[in-house]
Amino acid sequence: MKIATWNVNSIRARIERVLAWLEAQRPDVLCLQEIKVRDEDFPASDLQAAGYHAAVYGQKTYNGVAILARTELQEVQRGFDDGVDDPQARAISARIAGVRVYSVYVPNGQEVGTEAYAYKLEWLRRLRARLDRLHDPSELLVVCGDLNVAPEARDVCDPAAWEPSVLFHPEVREALAGLLSWGLTDAFRLHNPQPGLYSWWDYRMLAFPRNQGLRIDHILASAPLADRCVGASIDRNERKGAKPSDHAPVIAAFQLP
Repeated sequence: MKIATWNVNSIRARIERVLAWLEAQRPDVLCLQEIKVRDEDFPASDLQAAGYHAAVYGQKTYNGVAILARTELQEVQRGFDDGVDDPQARAISARIAGVRVYSVYVPNGQEVGTEAYAYKLEWLRRLRARLDRLHDPSELLVVCGDLNVAPEARDVCDPAAWEPSVLFHPEVREALAGLLSWGLTDAFRLHNPQPGLYSWWDYRMLAFPRNQGLRIDHILASAPLADRCVGASIDRNERKGAKPSDHAPVIAAFQLP
């Protein structure tokens, strides 16, 4: 099973790129973030013509997540259903070929010490609580998405400069570690231990040509799934060319029984 995740930064702006990428890569599952459309405006018919079913949790202008799959998506769940009044569309999950797949868009946090930052930390805690409540680490489960956290110094172009920020602050890294401690493994790092490999580059200051990026998009697999991970990569080519997203797709392959 080939699973990918991609913050497309508007599905409307990026639909042609997404369709071309699906045709070239043929993933079994593609998790999307920041689709920025309501459910009814999501281009499901275009994607269906390309051979993909879609489950969508959209929101006008901001946020929004989706899961595309070459087979039917079962047991689709939107949001956390944890009693918290949260209007932001940031999490969706479905069962696909026996694997529970989450597509998540963790809040950016804006600036350390703000309400938005507190919301980010609480959101990560809520995600961990959902896993505790509904799932078991022995399941075939994967959490994919833009987590807006670079876990380690090797995931950041300039750790000292980025450490005060919401993407690499020690507190957000601790929150991500709390999520991983449920029983999740960073699939990309199973096959790519070297530094300098990033999934996001700012549009400004020639960040991409200079490779001044961060690895904030992740595929986190439960132990039974991580044991079956046979490869992982970041498709930097999708950050090139006309009208790219500022994120590149991350891909992991699993040898399922």
